[in-house]
Amino acid sequence: MKRCFKFTKRSNLTLKLSLCYLHSSLKAARLHSTSQSLYKYGLIYICFSPGQCVCTAANQNDLSLLFRHRMAALCRLRLRLPKTIAISNLHTSSPASAKQHYKMLVLGGGSGGIAMSARMKRMFGAENVAVVEPSEMHYYQPIWTLVGAGAKTVASSGRSTASVMPSGVKWVKSNVQEINPDKNTVRTDDGTEISYEYLIVALGLQLHYEKIKGLPEGFEHPNIGSNYSVQTVEKTWKALQNFKEGNAVFTFPNTPVKCAGAPQKIMYLSDAYLRKTGKRSKANVIYNTSLPVLFGIKKYAESLWDIVKQRDLQVNLRQNLIEVRADKQEAVFENLDKPGETKVVEYEMLHVTPPMGPNLVIKGSPLADEAGWLDVNKDNLQHKRYPNVFGIGDCTNLPTAKTGAAVAAQSSILNRTISKILKNEKPDRKYDGYTSCPLVTSYNTVILAEFDYNGQPLETFPINQAKERRLMYHMKADVMPHLYWHGLLRGLWGGPGPYRKLLHLGMK
Repeated sequence: MKRCFKFTKRSNLTLKLSLCYLHSSLKAARLHSTSQSLYKYGLIYICFSPGQCVCTAANQNDLSLLFRHRMAALCRLRLRLPKTIAISNLHTSSPASAKQHYKMLVLGGGSGGIAMSARMKRMFGAENVAVVEPSEMHYYQPIWTLVGAGAKTVASSGRSTASVMPSGVKWVKSNVQEINPDKNTVRTDDGTEISYEYLIVALGLQLHYEKIKGLPEGFEHPNIGSNYSVQTVEKTWKALQNFKEGNAVFTFPNTPVKCAGAPQKIMYLSDAYLRKTGKRSKANVIYNTSLPVLFGIKKYAESLWDIVKQRDLQVNLRQNLIEVRADKQEAVFENLDKPGETKVVEYEMLHVTPPMGPNLVIKGSPLADEAGWLDVNKDNLQHKRYPNVFGIGDCTNLPTAKTGAAVAAQSSILNRTISKILKNEKPDRKYDGYTSCPLVTSYNTVILAEFDYNGQPLETFPINQAKERRLMYHMKADVMPHLYWHGLLRGLWGGPGPYRKLLHLGMK
């Protein structure tokens, strides 16, 4: 790769130098005659792509003079250069209006969106793929459980979106405003209309802190946090550190959630921290969940109930948080089995898992089911009514737990589905609903829950994964982040399915 400079006029003769990269396919030999003729102008190499000039300067101070006196010459030379010469950046991120049609359009730059855009780049070619995503930062959210307990930093969970976006793929930095599958178009919040041949929807779900009275403004007060948002996860750790005595309360809402084990993981970690700091004897650790069970899969639920009893944790089922009085450090819960009955609980520490729901853009489109989720075939992830539309991850109505592990398994299936459809063939692989939840039970132990659509364990290792293990903690804290950044987001990790067969000698 050769380094070069892109220069544009900022005001009068002031120029802004910005770094770009010239792809190695631009052979020096092809530009030799041009570079020789321009050396006297202070240039070593020059090439052009539509709408810009790219060069290196022998003398940076000559750039202003060059701009004034040689632009005309440069523009004439542009016409002489081969039209096949191009520049390949890490990715492109100009406004969508620069190109309004793509063979594959991906909505969302989260785990599912980035993973599928990497796979689609290999299938369609980078120039034919675009990703609509407004955020400048991309976060590995599963690690926030450990951030909230002080075991990891929030900085370690994030990287720039630019660094994870597949090279050459168009990044449209906008919010999706409207999806019109009947016209194969998407409109962004700046009014740009983008058309597509195929569409992958990976918009995730919506957090609704505002559905709890007193939030989100209550987070301005101390002793309250939430591991579900980058703005509030560090508040959990501060609340835990500041705990002196009283009730440490943890909640689970009366809605679908992503990573359904996370609300109780922070409870186990908080219990461990309070024991380590000598405060546990002064604490009542309370888990108020709207669910009628501690965990949905019986095998793992039995192990978790054993932990609850051993550690003297108080679990209250069918209790839903409806209000936070942060100034008084009070939380109000409704009894879902007795409508109208409420209970006020004082807290010294409160961890809130917010109500969640479908993405509002999907909910307002023809792509949604009656509940507002993306309506896809549970076997192949193709939309039930629009055959050129596909879905992945938390935004879908797939009847399995919404986790990063599920996204990994889905990405492999969806890639296969699309490849078959492009060949006018019937999809031949079925998603079994695989998902995983590493249930962190202390600062060095994890119960690794893995299961399918039917709620049956689908374990990778030939051991009893319902048992707390140090090895599984290191999987959660160290191995899985590496798989995420370097495997899933590059379209190279499709879940542990092949390894499961190997480890079980082909019998599972």
